[in-house]
Amino acid sequence: MDIGMGMGMGIGMGMDMDIGMDMNMGSNMRNDTATGDPNGDRNGDPTSSRSQWARYLTQCLNSRLDPAAFDSYVPLLYNKYPLPPVAIADVCLRPQPSNHESLDPRISRYLETLTRRELVDTASILTGLYKYSTSQMYLHPAGTGDQNQGPDHFPLRWASSYSPEEVLFYRLSKAVRLGVGVKTTSQALEICVLMARWMTMFTTASAAFAQDVMGQLQNSSREEMEAARAAFVMLLLSICENPIALRGLGRPTAKDVRRALSESLTSFIPSILQSASQIASRLELFRTETLASFEPVDKNKKEIPNMDIDDLESSMALDSIVIPELPISNSRAGLYIYLNASLVGRPLIDDAALFSYLHNRYQVDIQTTAIDLILASFDVLANAVFRREGQKTGHLLRSYLINKLPLLLATLAGSMFAPLTPQYCITEALAQVDTNAFPTLSSMFDDTNNNNMFTDSVRQDFCFACCLHGLIPESIIENLLGEITYQSLPPDGRQVRETLVERCIADPERIQELVRDIDNMDGNVGAVCQALIEMISRLCTNKETMSLKLLCSQLAKKPLSLDVMLLFGKPAEILHPLCEVLDNWRYDEDQGEYQPVYEEFGAILLLVLAFVYRYNLTVVDLGIRSSDSFVAKLLNQGQLSRPLEELTDLEKVHLDGWIQGLFDTETGGLGDELMSSCPPQDFYLLVPTLFHNIMLALDAKYLADESLKTGVEYLVDTFLLPSLVVAITYMSNQLWTENRPDQKAVITILQLILLNKKGSDEAQTMLSAVLNIVAKPLEHSLRSYQRQDPKCQEIEPLLSAIKDNIRLSRRTAGAGHNELEAWASTANGGLAASVRHTIQGFVQWSLHPGINVMPTSYTHRQILAAHRILGARRLLHIILDEIKQQMDPSSCSIMYDIATALICAPDATSVTPPAVMSLLMDPNNPTVIPQTRISLREALKSEAEDFKSIQKSDPTLAERVVRLYRRVETQLMMAQPAETMLQGGLDLDLDENAAAALAAAQSDGLVTGDGSISLNLGSTGGDMNLTGGADSGGGLDFGTDDDIFGSLGGGGSNADLLEGWGDGMDLS
Repeated sequence: MDIGMGMGMGIGMGMDMDIGMDMNMGSNMRNDTATGDPNGDRNGDPTSSRSQWARYLTQCLNSRLDPAAFDSYVPLLYNKYPLPPVAIADVCLRPQPSNHESLDPRISRYLETLTRRELVDTASILTGLYKYSTSQMYLHPAGTGDQNQGPDHFPLRWASSYSPEEVLFYRLSKAVRLGVGVKTTSQALEICVLMARWMTMFTTASAAFAQDVMGQLQNSSREEMEAARAAFVMLLLSICENPIALRGLGRPTAKDVRRALSESLTSFIPSILQSASQIASRLELFRTETLASFEPVDKNKKEIPNMDIDDLESSMALDSIVIPELPISNSRAGLYIYLNASLVGRPLIDDAALFSYLHNRYQVDIQTTAIDLILASFDVLANAVFRREGQKTGHLLRSYLINKLPLLLATLAGSMFAPLTPQYCITEALAQVDTNAFPTLSSMFDDTNNNNMFTDSVRQDFCFACCLHGLIPESIIENLLGEITYQSLPPDGRQVRETLVERCIADPERIQELVRDIDNMDGNVGAVCQALIEMISRLCTNKETMSLKLLCSQLAKKPLSLDVMLLFGKPAEILHPLCEVLDNWRYDEDQGEYQPVYEEFGAILLLVLAFVYRYNLTVVDLGIRSSDSFVAKLLNQGQLSRPLEELTDLEKVHLDGWIQGLFDTETGGLGDELMSSCPPQDFYLLVPTLFHNIMLALDAKYLADESLKTGVEYLVDTFLLPSLVVAITYMSNQLWTENRPDQKAVITILQLILLNKKGSDEAQTMLSAVLNIVAKPLEHSLRSYQRQDPKCQEIEPLLSAIKDNIRLSRRTAGAGHNELEAWASTANGGLAASVRHTIQGFVQWSLHPGINVMPTSYTHRQILAAHRILGARRLLHIILDEIKQQMDPSSCSIMYDIATALICAPDATSVTPPAVMSLLMDPNNPTVIPQTRISLREALKSEAEDFKSIQKSDPTLAERVVRLYRRVETQLMMAQPAETMLQGGLDLDLDENAAAALAAAQSDGLVTGDGSISLNLGSTGGDMNLTGGADSGGGLDFGTDDDIFGSLGGGGSNADLLEGWGDGMDLS
C-alpha cells in the first residue's frame, strides 16, 4: 500500500514505499508506544529494515517533508521495520551518495521526533556523529581503502560536519542538564567511553591544525572545528557533573572506563587551555580529584609515618585559637601600597585578583571601594612624579589612571544601587585629590607653577574618560574641575574591541593605526589593546606572516606601549600564538626567496624577545609546553656557545656556511643556498657559537678588519638584525670574564655595531629596538670592564651610544644601584632601618591624610630588595616589630592594615604561574618551572603554625602573628563573585562561523541576544555567566544566586531533549 495514497493523508509526493499494512493500522499506531523488537526484522531480513529506513529518510529529505508529517509515519515504519537506536541514528547521520558535504539541517528536526519517541538516545547520536565526523580524516588519513569510501565509492565521512556537531552537542548538553539525556548508569558509562573517543579525535584534529604551518588546511575549517569543540566541552562538563554518570563511574567494574576517560582528559585539556582556561581547570579537578577518588585504596601501601603531634595540633588549632578582637580600619596607605606593587614592574593589574582583593578588603562597601581606588590611583601617579621616576613609569601610570581605572569603576558601578551613583564617588574622590600635584587648567599657565607632563590635565582627561564609559554626564565635568574646559570626547566615541577587529580584517592597514593609538589618553586604549591581542592571534592562526612582521616590528620599537598592553592582557595571551608560529615555522615547498622569510621570522622573534627581556619572563610565562620548543631552547640556552664537538654534522656545515657567507668576500656573500638549507630556528641557536668563533678569529688575526666590517654590515641589515639580541647578550657575558683577548674582540665588534651608523632608516630603527632590549645588561658589562681597566678610552663612547636606550631597557622591579646605596646607608640599620622608616611614614600619612598632602614617598622596589637581601622571615619580623611599637589603638589598627597590604602586595619579580599551566607541559619534555623564593605570606603562615612555641616565649607576639595571618588570608581569599573585565577569561569563539548554531541556541536561551553564552556548569558548583558583549569586552562572573538555565524550560520526564531543533536552521 502506498503511504502517500492509501493513508489518505497525502504528503504531496509520490512516495512508493510499501509498508504492507492496511489503512486501519495507521489509526491503531497513533497511540502506539513504538516498542517493537529492536533486535530483529519481522520480515526476516536484518538489512531490509535499514534499507527501508534509509529509503524513507532519503525521500523525506528530497521532498523536504515537514517534521510533523515525518512524526506521524515513524511509528508505522518502526512497527514494521524495527531497528536499535544506534542503527537508526546511523541511518540519519551517515553521508549519502547525493550529499556528503554537510548534514542536512532538517535531520536535526527529524532527530527531535526520534528522540521524543525514544528511538534514538544520547549514546547513539554521539556514535553516529563520531563515525562520520570530518575529524576522522585526522585519525585515519586518506588513501586507506574502506576507511574512507563506501561500496559506491562515495566518502564515508562528511566534508564539513562541524556546524551540525556544534548544534547537536549543545542540544545533548541541555538534555543531560535537564536529566533526560542520561537515564541509567550503564547508559552513562557507554557515553563516557564515547566522550573519551571524541576527546582523542579533537586532540588529534587540534594538533593537525597547529602543525599546519603551510596553511594547507582551510582556516574556516579550523574555526568551525574550534566552535564545535567549544560546544563539546559544554557536553563534557555536563557528563562529568551528572549524578548518574558519577554513580556509574564510582562502580568497581568501571575501572577501564575511568582509565580511558582520564587518559583522554590528560591529552585533551591542554588543547583548550588557551581558549577556555577556567573550564580546563574544572576538568583537571574532575580528572585528578573526582576520578581519582573512585579508585580503590591500595591496602599494600605503607602507612604514612605519623606527623609530629605538636605540629598536627598546631595546624588544627590555628583556626580555633581565641585572641582578643581588634578593629582594623582601611588606611589610605593600604591600597596605595597594593597598586604601587602592581605597577612597579611588569603590570600585574589582574581584574579577577584585584576585584577579589577589593571585595575582601572593603566587605561590599562599594562607595568606599570606588573612592579609595580613585584616590590611591592618583596618589601612585603623584608619588612617581614626586620621586622623578621619569617617562618609563609616568607613561604607564598615566595610561592606567585614564584608560584602565574608568573600566574598573564601570565594573564596580554594576554593583551600585540608588541613591549611590558613580558620579557621587568620582565627585567625592576628586575633591580630595591634591591640586598641587594635579593642577587645574588655569594654574598650568602660572609661571610660578612647576608643570609636569604626566600630571598636567590628568584630572580633566580622567573625567572625560569616565564620561566616555557612562559614569558621569559631560555636563558636570566643568563643575568637577571648577573651571571651563576646552576638551571634548573622542570624535569616534567609545571604541569596542569587536568593531576594531572587524575594521582591521577589512583593512589590514588599520592595524598600524591601532599600534599608534596605544599611546592615547582618551579612555579607549583598553579596546585598542584587546583588538591588537585578538589580531595577533588571528594573524598567527591564519599564518599571515607579512602582516605579523609589520605589526610585531612596530610594537617592538615601542617598549612603553608593551607596558600599556599588559594592563589589558597577560603575556601568554599575547605571546603564546607568536611562539607557536616560531616553533612550527617551515619553508614553503615552492619557496623562492629566503631573505624575506628571515625578515618575517626575525621581526616576530624580536617582539617576543622584547617582552621576555623587558619583564624577565620565563618560558612558563609564555605558555610554552615543551622544552623542545625553539623559543624555550633560545631563552634557556641561547646565550651559550657550544664546542665544535657538541655540534651535529649538519650544524657544523651551517656554521661554516655562515662564517664564509659573512666574511669571505670571494664567495659572493650570503646566498639563498645557505638560508634554504639552514632554517631561521637553526641559525638563531647557532648565533652564540658563531660569535665565539668570530672572537677567536679576531684574536688569532685570521679575520681582517675589512672582512669583519663586511660581516657586520650583513648583521645590521634587517633580515639578520634581531640576531644581535642573542649576540650582544652573549658578548656582554664575555665582558665579565677576565679573558683579555675575548674582551678586546667584543669591544671591537661592539664599536662596529654601535658607533658606525650605517644602513637604511628601517635598519636603524630596528637596531634601536634591539638596543632597547640589551642596553641594561650591556651597560653593566661595560662598566665592569671599565673598572678592570680604568684607563681604557673605548668604553665611554659605547656607553654614550646606548644612553637613550638604557632608560627604556628593562621594567623588572629591580632596584637600581643608586637606590640600593641610599637604602643601605640609612643610619642605625641600613636597609632594615630604611624599611622601618618607610612603614612609619605610612602610619603618619594614614593618621593625617588631609587634602593636598603628598603621599609617603615610596617604591615597592624597596620591599622587594629587602625581601631578596634580608629574606622573608627577617623582613616579616621587621613588620611585626613595627606593629609592636604602635601602642595607641588607632595607630595600631592602621599598622595592621599597612602590614597586611605589604604582605598581600603582588611580587613582580616572582609571579607564580597559575596551577592550570602545569597542564600545558609535555610529559616527555616538560619545561622547567623556576623555583621561587619563600614569600612573606608563606613566612607568616609558617610563623602562625608555630604559634604554640612562640606563645611559650612571647604570648603577645604569638597573638600578633595569628591576628595578622588571619587578616592576610582573609584579604587574599578568592571571593565569589569575581568579575573580570576586558581580559576575557573564557572565549568560546562562537562568531560568524557558527551563525546557524547560534540562532538555534538563542531559541533555547543558551545564547543571549548579543551573542554571549549562558552556561550552567553544574548544580554543585558556582554558575559561570559568560558575557562577551561589546560593552563588557568579555568576562567571567561566578554567580551563585541566579539559575542560568531557568530560561531553558522545566526539567522532568516531560522535558524534550530536542525541543526547538532546527529553529533558524531550515535551509530548504
